Amino acid sequence: MIKRLWPRSLFARLMLIWLVGILLVLAVSIAIFVNERERVWSEGFAREIASNADILDNLAPKERRHTLKEQGGGRRGRLRLDLELPENTQVLSRDHPLLPALRDAMPDRQVALYTYRRGENRHSPGHEPLVVSVSLADGSLLTARLRGQHRPPGQLFMLSSSSQASIMASALLALLVGVGILTWICVRIATRPLSNLSAAARALGEDPERAPLEVSGPTEVIQATEAFNQMQQRISAHMRERTRILAAISHDLQTPITRLRLRTEMIDDETLQARIQSDLDAMQSLIREGLDYARSMEISSPAQPIDLNGLLAALSGEVVDMGWTVSVTGHASKPFTGHSVALRRALMNLIENGVKFGKSVDITLSETSEAVHILIRDHGPGLPAEEMERVFEPFYRTESSRNRETGGTGLGLAITRNLLHVQRGTIRLDNHPEGGLLATVTLPHQH
Repeated sequence: MIKRLWPRSLFARLMLIWLVGILLVLAVSIAIFVNERERVWSEGFAREIASNADILDNLAPKERRHTLKEQGGGRRGRLRLDLELPENTQVLSRDHPLLPALRDAMPDRQVALYTYRRGENRHSPGHEPLVVSVSLADGSLLTARLRGQHRPPGQLFMLSSSSQASIMASALLALLVGVGILTWICVRIATRPLSNLSAAARALGEDPERAPLEVSGPTEVIQATEAFNQMQQRISAHMRERTRILAAISHDLQTPITRLRLRTEMIDDETLQARIQSDLDAMQSLIREGLDYARSMEISSPAQPIDLNGLLAALSGEVVDMGWTVSVTGHASKPFTGHSVALRRALMNLIENGVKFGKSVDITLSETSEAVHILIRDHGPGLPAEEMERVFEPFYRTESSRNRETGGTGLGLAITRNLLHVQRGTIRLDNHPEGGLLATVTLPHQH
């Protein structure tokens, strides 16, 4: 249960820790403040009653009521003093928080607490006026009625009006909102470099040549960013070196193949000559595909707007002239910013595969606010689910196309994926519900 409630992101975890910690501190502070305020109030109230009791002790019984009237009808600040208990009084429990303060202020006097009602349903239960009864030296009583409403033990009986409670609640809410906003800003500043590092790590696979990250933030983040930039440089250098080696090998092999072709012409046996020429053709095709694969991982030309409608129309016209069956539907409202030659080669590879294994190809162009989708469907047997990703591996050919005459070199789809990746595009293969293989090319809009 705890694992499910615990946030997964660092930002959410820090926000939760800060807010819970601040709430606990506020709760403890408020509890201490309330307890201290109740204690101070109780002691002040008790001393005020004790001082009045001492004054009345020094007066004759006949003078006491006259003295109370001269003080304002018996009303002094927050107290109403009298010499008798009001009607409908009820004794309060002995654990009321005001009793210890009264006993400490008047240890030699008998003290009691009461509540009373002044009419039916005038006060809600637990909020009746509070009455303190104190014995004077001659045994008579001094009663003090607390103006406002008392609270049961453990509550804020100091807050005698709803307006005071409302003010405190509003102040607490404003404090929580202010602390929450400040916490959000602080956590966002602290985690933003990590978010940038995460985004750069995701984009590294698509563009190893992207600009290095700006080194900023706390020491730990700076160290992680510098390590990431070093890793990116090494990966980029490794990929460039691998591409150069593959291109050099493929290029250098063409010279001996050309010499072998010339020497083959000197063979008198025509059957042997044809077989050797066939093997040399296969080697030449493999080398050419190897060069194309090496070049597909690096495109140095700048990106330009491409009219996808015109590109698909031109491709369909070319393949129709070759005797293939291709249909194009759909329309793109705006051009795609990319590399025209690379995109043309990638789409042509998919069309060739569709015609090779499915006889005819249907091309559908659709568009959303985020990307353009080019759906290329053939009418062949499709592919097993476990081979949908494997066919993009270099030199991988399906079991039914081991012959190079029909299956090719196994680099076509690998080249296609590379050509699309260098311009932020993706490709996915699925079996169409009505039969055949569906290739979905997604080209994101540049914002």
